[in-house]
Amino acid sequence: MDPARKLATFQDLMSLPDDVRAEVIHGSIVALPRPLPRHSNVQRSLGSFIGKPFHDDDGFGGPGGWWILLEVAVQLGAHLVVQPDLAGWRRERLPDPWDKRPIDVMPDWVCEVLSPSNAAHDRVTKRRLYAEHGVPFYWIIDPADGTLEALRLDHGVWVEVAVLDATDVARVPPFEAIELPVGRLFPPPPAPPAER
Repeated sequence: MDPARKLATFQDLMSLPDDVRAEVIHGSIVALPRPLPRHSNVQRSLGSFIGKPFHDDDGFGGPGGWWILLEVAVQLGAHLVVQPDLAGWRRERLPDPWDKRPIDVMPDWVCEVLSPSNAAHDRVTKRRLYAEHGVPFYWIIDPADGTLEALRLDHGVWVEVAVLDATDVARVPPFEAIELPVGRLFPPPPAPPAER
């Protein structure tokens, strides 16, 4: 690294135009692509399937106890700010996240939804960062393949706890209190052409 180079911080992200999505990775600003509708659909669906019982419980019978947030800035270090597609915190660890930017409490769960242009960033760079900083659970969802890979951190090493496809309905840690219909995270398959 060039010793004369100024390392970027969260303040540098705040100075970017509002329509620019970016993270600070080891002091460098990394631009993120705008998500495709397929990517956004996974975020919305997962936010519903996980968010309703764990975040929106409000006494309606769900397990509750979590905040599930989409695309918030999470500060891992002075020169390390990520923007996970979804992140979750147990409420006792983050009682009041509403006016924090960036959130400086490590998430208890992170989910990244792969895009063709940034799959390596999520699969390699962010996977390493989340392990180094002690995120207990990491999910990687690939909308193109219709798969969900769930990892649990064990003494600094990721351990695979589930690899699922659209045919699976499973209880996936840390949200094993509910069954997750994996196929419903993805857009429905195209309808067959009408017969003439």
